[in-house]
Amino acid sequence: MAGIVTVQRHLVESQSLHAEASGELTALLWDLSLAFKVISRAVNQAGLLDVLGKDGDTNASGDTVMKLDRYAQDVIFEAMDHGGHLCCMASEEEDELIAIPDKYPKGKYVLSFDPLDGSSNIDVNVSVGTIFSIHRRVTEHGTPGQDADALQRGHDIVAAGYVIYGSSTMLVYSTGDGVHGFTLDPSVGEFLLSHEDIRIPERGKIYSVNEGNTPWWDDRTRRYVEHIKSIEQGPYKTRYIGSMIADVHRTLLYGGIFLYPKTYKNGDTEGSCKLRLLYEAAPMGYIVEQAGGIAHTGEEKLLDIVPTELHQRCSVVLGSPADVNEYLSFYRGER
Repeated sequence: MAGIVTVQRHLVESQSLHAEASGELTALLWDLSLAFKVISRAVNQAGLLDVLGKDGDTNASGDTVMKLDRYAQDVIFEAMDHGGHLCCMASEEEDELIAIPDKYPKGKYVLSFDPLDGSSNIDVNVSVGTIFSIHRRVTEHGTPGQDADALQRGHDIVAAGYVIYGSSTMLVYSTGDGVHGFTLDPSVGEFLLSHEDIRIPERGKIYSVNEGNTPWWDDRTRRYVEHIKSIEQGPYKTRYIGSMIADVHRTLLYGGIFLYPKTYKNGDTEGSCKLRLLYEAAPMGYIVEQAGGIAHTGEEKLLDIVPTELHQRCSVVLGSPADVNEYLSFYRGER
């Protein structure tokens, strides 16, 4: 595609590759991109507006809700509730599905999203972002959405992506035809194509994991991390921001591996997981796999998991194929 390519133009041109496309998904994503611009403006002005700090609530996952979390969710809801494309929404910040108001038509898609991933770091100016995924509804068209519409595998995603609000605002998305990145040009108010057909390197030299949890990992994960830190291996460099969206974005561009394994604390033999399947793991795993990487839990392919609840958590291992496969060889006891 020659010349300047806006996200709108890219969506329309991508739609033209599919004879069966109705344009509804394109319109949905275009509405969503407007919400991202509004959120970006608020994040960039966070120190000047009354949007820093906590709002006094906890979300469905037990995390403290920040003011910007609530603001970002409200912006997305208000941008998406009336277009007629969605039957419902699911947010990390809400216990239940978010219904489309009765006065608006109910569409054939469901939107799941984390309105502001990494928001606990917003007060110290660390990069944060929005993560989203879209599925086709499985219940009767024209009716209000139900849990079953959101509780679908990552393999059934029709579009997913994220927006990272950092030194620049960047939208990365896929509709199943590769991964493309767009940088927001604030002078014209448009997302412009800046990273076409992103492909994750076959192997990287960076690992990203919270090593503060080392005492509570399984032995296989500990041995793998020690292995990639060894002199013989390179060694790998560690880079960990603590905002999943920033750590995975770097992994996508530079290669390597992102890990958030189970932790086994206080005699827990089952292990506990941190990241949410619907709102973080599946969308980011979808993007990584569309870019040629691998997304896994250690036990199974991440995109194979059929969620059983809206706020289900899972372990996450994703990144360059060679790196993830090497981790899995340790995890399966093959090394």
